[in-house]
Parts: sequence; structure tokens; C-alpha cells
Amino acid sequence: MAESNTNNSCRFKTKIGGQAVIEGVMMKGPQKMAMACRLPDGTIDIEEWNTASKNGTPWYRKTPFVRGIFNFITSMLDGYKCLSKSADKQMTDDEEEPSKFEKWLEDKFGDKLMPVITTFSMIIGVVMAVGLFVYFPVLIVGLIEKLTGELGSVLKNIIEGFIKIAIFIGYTALTSKMPDIARTYEYHGAEHKTIACYEGGEELTPENVKKYTRFHPRCGTSFIFLVLFISIFVTSVFGVPWDSKLLRVCFKLLLIPIVTGIAYEAIMIAGKFDNIFTRIISAPGLWIQRITTSEPDESEIECAIAAMKAVIPEDGEDKW
Repeated sequence: MAESNTNNSCRFKTKIGGQAVIEGVMMKGPQKMAMACRLPDGTIDIEEWNTASKNGTPWYRKTPFVRGIFNFITSMLDGYKCLSKSADKQMTDDEEEPSKFEKWLEDKFGDKLMPVITTFSMIIGVVMAVGLFVYFPVLIVGLIEKLTGELGSVLKNIIEGFIKIAIFIGYTALTSKMPDIARTYEYHGAEHKTIACYEGGEELTPENVKKYTRFHPRCGTSFIFLVLFISIFVTSVFGVPWDSKLLRVCFKLLLIPIVTGIAYEAIMIAGKFDNIFTRIISAPGLWIQRITTSEPDESEIECAIAAMKAVIPEDGEDKW
């Protein structure tokens, strides 16, 4: 069946967003977060958490250009926690006996073991991201300049930006060839199609969800692209120095809240409105989603629907 176009079929735009996890989907609404995972026995396990605060949303989570970095960090933490939980759900009693090291970790940390592992994994991930997307492009530009001669600061910023974008696209393309990641990308597609179906005002059934597109403008893939692209202009405006690689890396790290804040507002506008401007800023991210999403099967769509239904508020506060 042909896919419906999200932009043309939406009756409203929702604030609900999600993420693919191991054999499942996490959805986050204004009041609750839910994760639905397909267990090894074939059943769907649904776990829910309340996200609404009794004191309401703090100012820094709702102030334009300020909220971006805080919401990004929160989403990253939520994502890591859900990935860890979803991986645990795939463990069975038939797993091999834990090694001596694993037993030592369990004895040492007890119930705190998974939070410790999650924190450690996040630290490693952040360090790798800084090395790959901040330091490495600076190093490559320096090598290019040695071969070509002196380059202007703006030109070097542009080259650096496109190197980062190329690394991002190359990384996603390579990981998509891994069976486990490829399956996660199918759940990513299920998440997008389910949100699109909900925005289209249709009943959330596998048959209806299948009709919708797996590409959505308010996606983490599009957000990352915007961060990388906007960083070209921000580093040019602020005149981030090229004299020292270490100094440039430090300056760029300090500018992350500004870059993230601008990218966050852009992605929110793209998710809320449909016009020529939003289509232009969404186009590259939607194209990259051809790599980071795949067409899901019915069982994967069922997980996305289960997670979505769990976070839809009855008062309609999920709409813009």
C-alpha cells in the first residue's frame, strides 16, 4: 500500500516524540513516558513512567533558545536509560553463567550496577563524540591547509562543517549494515509511522499505520544534522580561533548550548508548521532518515502503537 505524506495528511501536530530501543519503542508525552518491547517469548512488555512535575515545567525547559540544551540532555539521559532497560528485557534464563568479573561487579554495586554501567557508557559515548565530531574535523582541516596553503577562516569553518556532516552520514550508513542496528532502524520507522498516523487523526491500528510515511521532520536524525549545519555559522560569527587545536575544541564545546538552542527551535518549528521554510530546513534530515529508518513489520508497529497509546493524554495537551 502506498505511503501517505505526513505533511498533507496531518490534522494536527503532536508534542509526543519517541525513540527506537532494543526490540521496541519508547514514546514520551507531556505527562508520561512509556516503553513497549517485544520479549523473547513474543509478548509485548509495557513500562510507564510519569514525567509531569507537580511544580510544572521549570523556566529553563520552556524558554526559547535556553530550553534546547536542557531538553537535549534530558532526552539523551532518557534514551540511554530506556536502551539499557530494553536490553535487560531481552535476557533469558538460558543465558550463559556470568563471568567472575560480572559476579564481582554485581557483588560490588548490587542494584546500582546498571546505573553505573549506563553512566560509564554515556561518558565513553560523549568522549567519542567529542573526538569524532569536534577534534577530528579540526585535525583534518589542518592537514588540508598544509597541502593547499593558507585558507580563510570562513572557508575552514565550512570545510570543517561538511567533514562533520560526512562523518555523520558515513557512520549511520555503516551502522545500518549491522543486523541489530538495522532492526532498530525498523523500530525507528515504526515510531515515525505511528506518530504520523496519530497526527493524521486515524485510529492506531497496524493497517492504518502502515499507510503513513516513515519520515518525520521532528526527528533526532534531523536535529543532529541541524546541529552540525548550524555550527558552521555560529563558529564563523563568534570567530572561534584556529591558532590552537585544543583552544578551538574548548571554544566549540562552550558554544554547544547556543548551537543546540538554535537547532532545537528550528526542529520545533519544522514539526509544528508546514511551509516552504520548514520544508527547506527539514529536507536534509528527511533524506538522512532514509538511512536511519526502515519499513517496519506488523509486530514492530504493534510495539510502537502500544507505547503511543500509553502516553496520549485525555485532556489533549499533546497538541501544539
